[in-house]
Amino acid sequence: MSSRTAGRTFSIKEAAALTGLPASTLRYYESVGVVAPVGRSASSGHRVYTEGDLDVLTWVACLNATGLSISDMRQYVENGAKGAAAADQQIELLAAQRDRLAVEAEQLAVRRRYVQLKIDYWQAVADGDQDRARALSEDALALADSLKKNP
Repeated sequence: MSSRTAGRTFSIKEAAALTGLPASTLRYYESVGVVAPVGRSASSGHRVYTEGDLDVLTWVACLNATGLSISDMRQYVENGAKGAAAADQQIELLAAQRDRLAVEAEQLAVRRRYVQLKIDYWQAVADGDQDRARALSEDALALADSLKKNP
């Protein structure tokens, strides 16, 4: 947090704006234990977020952006509270996510290649190049098997 926010507390609306997470998501993460229960205002009972809460929510927002599961986000936050004692567990958790993302990237590359083949096919059709269209169609058909195996 910046020095401008030092010691401040934040409403759920402010916390949502600062973390990029909708207020409903903030409440959900609290309800499923991804983040610890947030303090409440004595007068209104509304959630009051501290700088520490925002730091954790910023981690969680970034983890969410990587596609990490709720369970893994919960584990990450729990491990984070343990510090260096949980470093190996953090590395293992994040390495597993890195590997899942690598598989997703490979699958995305195959889908992208298929779409490009179809664009090239239709361009060959538009150009009247039947030989190229036929070859591209065969390439797309071969690639379609990969798509069926890894949707």
